[in-house]
Amino acid sequence: MLSVRPYAPVDATAWDALVARSRNGNLLHRRGYMDYHAGRFEDASLLVEKDGELVAVFPANRDGEQVSSHGGLTYAGLISSHALRAEAALEAFERIGAHYHEQGARRLLYKAVPHVFHAYPAEEDLYALHRLGARLVRRDLSSVIALREPPGFTEERRRAIGKARKAGLAVRTGGDLAAFHALLVQVLARHDAAPVHTLAELRLLQGRFPEQIVLHEVADDNELLAAALVYDLGPAVHTQYLAASESGRQRHALSLLLGELIERTYAHKRHFSFGISTEQAGQVLNAGLVAQKERFGARAAVHDFYEWVLA
Repeated sequence: MLSVRPYAPVDATAWDALVARSRNGNLLHRRGYMDYHAGRFEDASLLVEKDGELVAVFPANRDGEQVSSHGGLTYAGLISSHALRAEAALEAFERIGAHYHEQGARRLLYKAVPHVFHAYPAEEDLYALHRLGARLVRRDLSSVIALREPPGFTEERRRAIGKARKAGLAVRTGGDLAAFHALLVQVLARHDAAPVHTLAELRLLQGRFPEQIVLHEVADDNELLAAALVYDLGPAVHTQYLAASESGRQRHALSLLLGELIERTYAHKRHFSFGISTEQAGQVLNAGLVAQKERFGARAAVHDFYEWVLA
């Protein structure tokens, strides 16, 4: 028999163990990651149990009559183990919907885990949402490289990487988060944007997950030319932040860095994710940004958002 119950801090160890053995969960769904910004969200997460065994978790927060899975994460949804099969997943969604409706929620915004981040197929959630009348309300376009295929760098990128190597530039792992964050703030300010994370938050998260959140750099003496903060998500890696100084751009430092990460450092992974290139809830494609990613061989994977009216 399936049942759902609200998450409590005492469940953190069991939650993380489920995420670790799940088909579609990763670093983002660990409580130590989710809870770094717990003060900004009213937690509404659930645990799904079958005959007393934890078979899935549901990261969620509530804002008035809306529940989101999850407002502070790029994607979340039902994070499931191999023990949760299709019929049981449908029942789980029915119970999740009934629970939130009884608590006064009237709609659920569901941010599905893109399939490229699955360790094993886990799209029972999409079928359940379809069956229960949820509708697709947003679709962002992300760019991803299939690392087990031959690299698809353009000749232009190959030449840029070659020039950087001939100039004596090299990639190193680790570095000063403060210098990186300062460069990132400077780069994003040119586009009237700012990092999602403060320096203090990045230090906190990297301190909690030093093996999964890794800084890679290209520098010339003490001058930081380019850097990538990479999230290791198990079968995939994701460039959470990329930045290059003006000198770094002129010297092709970021091309060198990405070439090294794609062809060497993370070549054993399945996918290399650059993140989305869409704006205004997916309605505008940043053509210049997506073209830069495509020059490294990346192609499209979508991030889907569903709205489920609870009744």
